[in-house]
Amino acid sequence: MAVTPSKDYKRREREQRKFDKRMARDTAKSLELEAQQIAAQAAAEEAVKQNAADHQAGLEAAFEAEFEAELEAERKSQKVA
Repeated sequence: MAVTPSKDYKRREREQRKFDKRMARDTAKSLELEAQQIAAQAAAEEAVKQNAADHQAGLEAAFEAEFEAELEAERKSQKVA
């Protein structure tokens, strides 16, 4: 005679499957959230680096423009003399 599982056993198995699915969903959500946070942090760091590079380029351009202006003024003063 075959023994069939009790209803209580089936209920526990069903609840365990639901619990396992819930845990898998929660884990996936937490991993996705962590990945988004890491991506946001990397983007922020890249933005800071880009801003610093742009600032440095702006300073260099201003220095070059000032140097060219001084050089041109010196050339004009030499032509006059």
